[in-house]
Amino acid sequence: MSKKSKRNQSASEKKKIKEYNTVDLFAGAGGLSLGFKQIKGNIRFNIRAAFENNPYMQETYRKNHPGTDVYGDVCTADYQEIQRLYGPIDVVIGGPPCQGFSNANRQRYAAINLNNKLVKQYIRAITELRPKAFVMENVSMLKSDVHRFYLEQGDVEAVERYGIETRDDSLILLDEQFYFEGAEAYIGDLEKIEQYEWPDALQTELRVIYKFSKNAAKLQTTLEKHKSRIYKAITSYFNSAEANSDNPIVCESLRACKCILNYFEQTLNLAKIRESIEPALMIQRMLSRMKEILTNHIVIDDVNTECGLKISVRTFAVFEYLSKILQSDTYNYALKSDVLCAANYGAPQKRMRFVIIGVQRGISEEPDLPAPKVKPEDYSKVEDAIADLEKVSTVDDIAEDHGAVPAVKVRTGPLYKLRDSAVIWNHIVTKTTPTALSRFKAIREGQNFHALSEEMKSNTYTDPKRTQNTIYLRLNYQEPCGTVVNVRKSMWIHPRLDRAISIREAARLQTFPDSFRFYGSKDQQYQQVGNAVPPIMAKAIAKQVKELLKKDNDGR
Repeated sequence: MSKKSKRNQSASEKKKIKEYNTVDLFAGAGGLSLGFKQIKGNIRFNIRAAFENNPYMQETYRKNHPGTDVYGDVCTADYQEIQRLYGPIDVVIGGPPCQGFSNANRQRYAAINLNNKLVKQYIRAITELRPKAFVMENVSMLKSDVHRFYLEQGDVEAVERYGIETRDDSLILLDEQFYFEGAEAYIGDLEKIEQYEWPDALQTELRVIYKFSKNAAKLQTTLEKHKSRIYKAITSYFNSAEANSDNPIVCESLRACKCILNYFEQTLNLAKIRESIEPALMIQRMLSRMKEILTNHIVIDDVNTECGLKISVRTFAVFEYLSKILQSDTYNYALKSDVLCAANYGAPQKRMRFVIIGVQRGISEEPDLPAPKVKPEDYSKVEDAIADLEKVSTVDDIAEDHGAVPAVKVRTGPLYKLRDSAVIWNHIVTKTTPTALSRFKAIREGQNFHALSEEMKSNTYTDPKRTQNTIYLRLNYQEPCGTVVNVRKSMWIHPRLDRAISIREAARLQTFPDSFRFYGSKDQQYQQVGNAVPPIMAKAIAKQVKELLKKDNDGR
């Protein structure tokens, strides 16, 4: 073929390429975007805009996705303006954080997790942008009926219109043993709640004391270490509250403060602190929950004081809310959803994520999710991802990360494409204390914190027996790992070396290529990696969306 013919063929192929304007919501560092950008051929995804509220994740996203405009809080997104700037948006992708009702109920300080609202923001984006297709990625629990929203005033109309089933639930605000006469009067009275809430300094100090009150050694250390700060917070509260000492909330609060002072004056035994401060703390939690209920406009159906203080509320399943709205005649999307395992698409980790693909019914009536590409017996292993980094020097200070050059370049294996840079960045580890090092040395491949002797577990966690199996986990080279989270907080250990897993090693386990650099503090970088969608899994999802859009005759 002549050069002229080749040029004509190339020009002809370019004309056939359909580019789909894409927006990434809750973009994080950009793992989902990366998978979609890796799609080549006659259908491509042009990531025009990304929304991410965290400034450090924004920096990482911008530097790795040049050409994509990055915006902040998705709650303030103006989608009419987005369409004015970029034209119609064809595809929306994103993974909104979602804690859910049942999980939030396990949080002792909070009644409502504000992340719930971010799922609704994702739905708002779909209903306002009306893309041809969308992808939503989330925790596997999202599909469960127990993952629920509280009914807010703003939900009532949609719940009725789309026939979304609600369930009667109750929320305990104050256990019977801590109930005081008139507690129910604070429900609905934001001014009164704010009047009797503790100042932030007192809240912080007493919550920390209460947290460690079951561990005498930690409690004593905390009290002595923060003695001056605790004194200051308590004294400040005394000065402002004593005038209202006849109020039951103030009375209990002053009693809690005096008990801490009595301990410092050696007139109260350490073992008595928990029972002395607990009533005041439980009442403060009640006020905090009431405030959340009011500011989030939760519908309260009834108040019950028979056994403490309890309110009746209604909840509805997150997935039913999403699916009934988007599948309705108004929006007319066909949906397909299931839990996918990242290892089935080539990742060296068994990350389970719930994925929803939606497409306009005019394009497809029955969308599919990507079929597994890798059989369990052929899963990529930790060794495939990080063994070549074993002899590459790490640093424990991001200021010293000048890029390392590996002595050996690996060009084979299932994950060889990740090694696309001559320089290794982010090969940064957390500093290892003598205590942590002794534990590292005692834990063998595949073992975790629970393999340690009882003496080696002491003075670490409030209740060592309840410590998760992912804590102090030494990875096994010959297996895929579990879900990569913030491996610094979990203290994941290298399979062979007595050190923590580096940021780059965690990124490899997530299938980020070496050319993808992370920015921000050490912990922020670890968190960015842990939060991300594995790009290799994102690419498989993107390929499936591409197949769906082949039936579309309206691409730009």
